[in-house]
Amino acid sequence: MIKAVLFDLDGTLLNRDASVQVFITHQYDRLFHWLHHIPKDLYISRFIELDQRGYVWKDRVYKQLIEEFSIKELTWEELLDDYISQFKHSCVPFPHLLTMLDELQAGGIKLGMITNGLGEFQMDNILALGIEPYFLEILVSEWEGLKKPDPEIFKRAIKKLHVEPEECVFVGDHPEYDVYGAQRVGMKGIWKRDFHWPGAQHADAEIDNLSDLPRCIRNF
Repeated sequence: MIKAVLFDLDGTLLNRDASVQVFITHQYDRLFHWLHHIPKDLYISRFIELDQRGYVWKDRVYKQLIEEFSIKELTWEELLDDYISQFKHSCVPFPHLLTMLDELQAGGIKLGMITNGLGEFQMDNILALGIEPYFLEILVSEWEGLKKPDPEIFKRAIKKLHVEPEECVFVGDHPEYDVYGAQRVGMKGIWKRDFHWPGAQHADAEIDNLSDLPRCIRNF
C-alpha cells in the first residue's frame, strides 16, 4: 500500500520551461535601457539555449551573454542578482497541480519533495506556487549537502516521512535522477513524461498530466 508520495519540483510541479520564458521576457523589459541594442527575441532565445533547462548555473549564462552581446553597463553579477530575486514572480505551475495535491492529501497520503538546487531560491519558487503547506518534508540539495540521484537523499526523505521504501512513490521528469534514483532505494518511480528525454523504460508507471497521478497511485 502506498503511504507517501515524493515529488521533484522543476519539470514536474513547476513548468520550468514556461517560467523561464516568462522570466527572461520580463528581465529584458525591466532592463531595456541597458539591453535595447540586442533584439529581444535574440536575447530570449540565447538565454534559453545557454541555460540548458537549468542544468547550467546562471553565472556562466550571464557571463556568456555579456561577452556575446557586448553588454557594457551591467555586470553578470547584477544580472544574476536579478534572476535570483525576480524568478519567483514568473513561476508557472503545471495544470491541475493544486487539485492533484488536494486529492492525494484527502486520501491520507503523506507528501514530500526532493529538489536539486539552491535552498532559498527553490523555496521562493515553492512559496510562489502556493504549495508549501501540502508538504510534510521538503529537501533541497544545497541544504542537504546531497543531490539526486544520490541514494542517501532519497533515504533521508523516506526516514523523515516515517515510511518504508516500498510504501513510497517518487514522481519526476528526469528518467535517471528521479525515476531510477528512487528505484535504487526500493521506491516506485513514476515518470512525468518530458519530450526532452527519449523515455524511461524502467519506470513503474508514466503520466502525462498531474491529474492522472492519483488514479495511477491507486493502481499500485
